[in-house]
Amino acid sequence: MLFTAPLLDKPAPGWKHDLPAPNESPSTEPYPLVLSNPPNHVDGVYLEMARATMRIRGVGVWLTPFMFALALIPPSVWIILFIATGVVPSFVFNSFGLIALIITVWAGVFFWRMDTEAPRDEPIRFNRARRKVYVYRFHRDGLRPFSRTAWGVRVDVFDWDDLRAEACSIYGPMGTGGLIETVTLAVVKPGTHQVIDRFHFAHEIQQGEMYWAMAQLFMQQGPQALPTFTRPPRDWNNEDVRFNLARRLAPKVQWPADIDLQSRTAP
Repeated sequence: MLFTAPLLDKPAPGWKHDLPAPNESPSTEPYPLVLSNPPNHVDGVYLEMARATMRIRGVGVWLTPFMFALALIPPSVWIILFIATGVVPSFVFNSFGLIALIITVWAGVFFWRMDTEAPRDEPIRFNRARRKVYVYRFHRDGLRPFSRTAWGVRVDVFDWDDLRAEACSIYGPMGTGGLIETVTLAVVKPGTHQVIDRFHFAHEIQQGEMYWAMAQLFMQQGPQALPTFTRPPRDWNNEDVRFNLARRLAPKVQWPADIDLQSRTAP
């Protein structure tokens, strides 16, 4: 069933409705023709699904030189005015120029790192034998675009029973406005509705509900409960990325050895 009032404290931004809990019956039936990607892998122990926090890759790398070009305007104007008049520009002019310089440099670095440092895939593994979920997760911090520690991939491990799925929709800054629909997964404190972590699961509510239903069916019944996909899994690490500079520079998926072994095996 779909819940009409938020169950979690606090609900995700743009909350629309909650999806069934991990051990409840799925709210929909997965339909392979609607889903954008088949599972990366499925066997009797674990199911791996593709996941991407960014829907479009390759724009930021071209915005970066544009932002850096804009960053050159304030100092260039300052130099031209000083040479032409022999007078140092006013404090207000210098302040606005400095702010513009900082913003454009920040934006350029942020766009570049977002496009080129995020891995080619951010998979999520559901281990039925251990009842654990392993999330290959790219972390970034917009307030610290130059930081080394705030950016990078970390693998988070959660208990299956502590996950909750939420459908969300918000209007994004897309010209005249655009509706952005997602399904997010929240991690709750055991036995409560208190959220201790939350991360992106899928784009589009319909697809997200079907992917969540696939995870439920696999964890509850096993691989035989999943639908049959006619298309083979996509090889994210070795796909042809010659025409997408961002994906070409993006690092390949490489699970830590101990987590990789644990996530693919039974206890």
